[in-house]
Amino acid sequence: MKKLILVILGLTLAATLFGAEAATLVPAGNRNAEQPEIPGASSRRTQATNTTFQAKYRKVYALLQNDADLRAKIKKAAAAYGIDPMHIVGAIVGEHTYNVDAYDRLQTYYVKAISYLSSKLSFAYDGEDITDFVQRPEFKKCSMSDSYDVWECREQVWNHTFRGKSVGGESFPDDRFGATFFQPYYAGQTFGLGQLNPLTALQMSDLVHRVSGLPKLDVGDPNSVYKTIMDPDLTLPYVAATIKKSIDAYKSIAGFDISGNPGLTATLYNVGNPEQRATALKAENDKRRAAGEPEKLPEENYYGWLVNDKLSELKALF
Repeated sequence: MKKLILVILGLTLAATLFGAEAATLVPAGNRNAEQPEIPGASSRRTQATNTTFQAKYRKVYALLQNDADLRAKIKKAAAAYGIDPMHIVGAIVGEHTYNVDAYDRLQTYYVKAISYLSSKLSFAYDGEDITDFVQRPEFKKCSMSDSYDVWECREQVWNHTFRGKSVGGESFPDDRFGATFFQPYYAGQTFGLGQLNPLTALQMSDLVHRVSGLPKLDVGDPNSVYKTIMDPDLTLPYVAATIKKSIDAYKSIAGFDISGNPGLTATLYNVGNPEQRATALKAENDKRRAAGEPEKLPEENYYGWLVNDKLSELKALF
């Protein structure tokens, strides 16, 4: 019996080591010598508030620099999910440089979180609540046990069956699932320190519950979802879980270990859908190998490029 257990342990270790060797480690730093083009919408949003990307970067940098408690919370969340804290820092820096200005003090995020409990929010489109919408027969196949798989499936059903189409005489917008149902505020659909959107939070609910012990999110309680997004103590585990999912997806699907490149995880945090992107990269590299061409490494976008470019400065804070 003891020999059998040792054999099993040996095989498990060998499989683990093989899996680690099978994934190509993506080097640190940027693949692009110059920063990729910044989208016009980000530039217009920044100009409209009479500021600059550099000023917004310095503001979020100052928030991190001046708040030792925040840095400690980031390190704790990173450790829980087995990732480098720089991945979380990169997501926060990218969002507050190219999306919205950071608040000057962490306390403001707590105040905002409480405010979401006082207003009645709803996740709905054209009067139909999301809880009713996902009961339609088209979503019957999305009966998985894990929240990530359930909401990923529902998003795919939306894209293939409803988006930009007419179903049962009812027309649906040619827009993302998250933007259609999970945007109760006109100002946007991402909020908080990590600028998470509700759909991403709902996807990560089970993973965060398992790892951090936080209560599972209920799509029927939008106020609680938004409070979670806004409260730094609650949202940082969700940011970490989102990044962990991206790292795992690129390793298991595309065969790349991106855990040493915060610019890449920041890029995926920005663009979303890591599994689809990993699948597309794998397909491209399969073609390249068949043609005798070198494989293509994952590349950072404008957002991730900044994170890698500023990495030494950000690391110095920790």
